[in-house]
Amino acid sequence: MGTFGNSRGLTPNLDQLASESILFTNMYATGTRTVRGMEALTLSVPPTPGNSIIRRPNNGQLYSIGTIFKQKEYDLNFFYGGDGYFDNMNSFFGGQGFVIIDRNRGNPLSEKIRTKRINISDDEVSFENAWGICDEDIYNKLIKLSDDNFSQGKSSFSFVMTTSNHRPYTFPDNKIDLAQGSREAAVKYTDFALGEFFKKAKTKPWFENTVFVVVANHCASSAGKWDITIDKHHIPAFVYNLPNRNRQTVEKLMSQIDIMPTLFGYLNWSYNTSLYGLDISLMSKSDERALIGNYRTVGLLKADIFTEINDHKKVNQYSWNSSQTIMTPLEQQIKDLKNLTISYYQTASYRFKHGLMKEGSEVLQ
Repeated sequence: MGTFGNSRGLTPNLDQLASESILFTNMYATGTRTVRGMEALTLSVPPTPGNSIIRRPNNGQLYSIGTIFKQKEYDLNFFYGGDGYFDNMNSFFGGQGFVIIDRNRGNPLSEKIRTKRINISDDEVSFENAWGICDEDIYNKLIKLSDDNFSQGKSSFSFVMTTSNHRPYTFPDNKIDLAQGSREAAVKYTDFALGEFFKKAKTKPWFENTVFVVVANHCASSAGKWDITIDKHHIPAFVYNLPNRNRQTVEKLMSQIDIMPTLFGYLNWSYNTSLYGLDISLMSKSDERALIGNYRTVGLLKADIFTEINDHKKVNQYSWNSSQTIMTPLEQQIKDLKNLTISYYQTASYRFKHGLMKEGSEVLQ
């Protein structure tokens, strides 16, 4: 994004939207995979070691943002342009009460999902590759469902996972001025499709009462590494069209698990919660932190100190210079930060393993 210093002009629509939104400039992805981003956004939980909870068994009926939306009488929808059996997404979102809207064409694994689903039909698809339909097509499906919900007087929350910004980086012809096949071109097409979506959404009667959260799942070039590279987890996120809120740049340190609790705070919602995420508008400087992990390593960024624990129980601590993206090993460990890091991940792992993340297990906060 140009907002974060890129000079190639790849994201004019995202940059314009960000300038009109509540923009979070110091947010970090919890992991290096899409399922980690989904886990963080829906469950608001630290990225426990190994597989994401989305890919694990016994992950239905967990306390999640879906629980809160259901309490507020919102319908839940999960949109994916491919077949959502991939990475167990349909099973997970279906298990939290979401209606599945995907490109299911009779895959036997998908048929085992016991939840309501809506197929994206062939006549709704203008372009498709191995990942699924292009972003324009999935946004058109979203608009169609939003129109239907509005006509029936329903409130709804839709979680939309786009796929055009993935290899092989292909998309419909004659949309942008870059040739297909490069990541830069896919970024520009992704931005183009989002711009077209908002042009259409602004003509709809439901737009005035709709809030949009735009957030990345993870960074490029972050996966496949043993140690955590903090700058490879820095991602954009913004909240657009929030009523009675002027545009704002939020520089507080946060991670993906905080964005939805922060939105609920902006909406002035009251609810019982067991989410680990915090409403950052209520955070003091001492509360700020980011939980960051990958498959074999977990970490906590607190102020300018990063504590990292790998699967050999080795603890490393670094001084983090965000302006120069430099991590300098500490000569002497800070024990309190080590214990705090362990407590986040150990409690999250324990709670899932022992069924304490299930709906009905929430505590008042």
